[in-house]
Amino acid sequence: MNIPTKLDQQHLRPELIEACQSIVGAHNTLTDPADCWPYGYDNSRRHALPEIVIFATTHEHVLAITQLCYQHNIPLTARGRGTGTTGATVPIHGGLVLSLERMTKIIKMDAANRVIQVEPGVTNQQVQQIAGEHGFFWPPDPTSAAFCSVGGNLAYNSAGPRAVKYGTPRENTLGLRAVTGDGLELRTGVYTTKGVVGYDLTRLLIGSEGTLAIITEATLKLTPLPEDKRTLRAIYQDMDSAAAAVSAIMAQPVVPCALEFIDGQAINMVRSYSQAELPENAGAMLMIEVDGPQAGLDEACERVIRAARVEGCLDIQIAKTKEEVAKLWETRKALSPALRNVAPKKINEDVVVPVSEIPKLIKSLQTLSNKHDIIIVNFGHAGNGNIHVNLLTDPDDPEKMRRAHACLDDVFSRVLELNGSISGEHGVGIEKRDFVARELDAASLEIMRKIKLQFDPGQILNIGKAIPD
Repeated sequence: MNIPTKLDQQHLRPELIEACQSIVGAHNTLTDPADCWPYGYDNSRRHALPEIVIFATTHEHVLAITQLCYQHNIPLTARGRGTGTTGATVPIHGGLVLSLERMTKIIKMDAANRVIQVEPGVTNQQVQQIAGEHGFFWPPDPTSAAFCSVGGNLAYNSAGPRAVKYGTPRENTLGLRAVTGDGLELRTGVYTTKGVVGYDLTRLLIGSEGTLAIITEATLKLTPLPEDKRTLRAIYQDMDSAAAAVSAIMAQPVVPCALEFIDGQAINMVRSYSQAELPENAGAMLMIEVDGPQAGLDEACERVIRAARVEGCLDIQIAKTKEEVAKLWETRKALSPALRNVAPKKINEDVVVPVSEIPKLIKSLQTLSNKHDIIIVNFGHAGNGNIHVNLLTDPDDPEKMRRAHACLDDVFSRVLELNGSISGEHGVGIEKRDFVARELDAASLEIMRKIKLQFDPGQILNIGKAIPD
């Protein structure tokens, strides 16, 4: 990995540690390597030990710590709850880790304007609970919603199943408060749902993985809770049939709030872990949810069913009670335990292709599975072509990992051939950084590097992440 030598790991002098403690207090500072150790990794399983961990509890803390790091050229890695899978919060240069997990204040709940303002350490679930008390929700709903922080959601532009209808954090965030790499504080965006003054720095910072600025407040746009919801499960004889159904569903006026798919390999794997009844010849499954006003919801659901009933459809079930809803989702929920049992250290990558290209991608993945002798299990958000590709391997076996990385290289190449993207919502971090130049042209990368220098002239913020050096 090509890392700038000027930011090689350096030891923080005692006076700098004392300066940090004077800003946030000794109780918000970790210096013992054993205490710092947990803050050197995320769900990517990569690890690098920071020299010091600072817990900010206010915007002013973030500002002062960033200014200190800029002044003394200290590598600075901001992090939330560490649920990311790409190594974006791993402090590969050592230095200082700035944890935002204690910034948990709900600044303002403005139901009249459908807005909630929060600090970055507030969890996604807390936002949903507070918004729900007023009849609203925030559309982004990643799988780790109960634990992941809003700051992390924004850093990765993490979305989840509801993105197919309601969009990602970029579409559901009005404005930010942030601190740049040279210690300047700025406010971006608006408080209204419309506004075109200046460049859109809000959308630029969202998804930048902490390489441009550190977010300290977010103004989130809320959506009214739907009156009701219908849950469907459709079984298909093969992935081609399921993909045809996805295209048909997305081409009619009723947009589902969730459109998830599981391939045949995953269905077969789940059979031992789920009591759900699944046909033996099931080649793919779609989980579909339709929400909206109660009046007309049954008709909307019927429209989706008609679109889903393409050639190759084996069965469609609709849940009428909460118990039936839980039963229909049982297969999908049993997938993660099944995968953990078979390959507890699997590689999980999320890629995106146009919906019409899903069958080609799945066929290619089957071919690559045979070529590299790696079991591949696929599921994901079919409505926007976001596929989670799971390579069942063992990181402790060098030969298996060699085959897995060769397979992953081929997966990314095929995704780009299909006019797709190598990441849909997990971000880039370290794991995909060296593949970015395959997707982005040289001119775009050069502009991005110049933008990075404008926000972070000292090159201290999360260096070595997101884009190639």
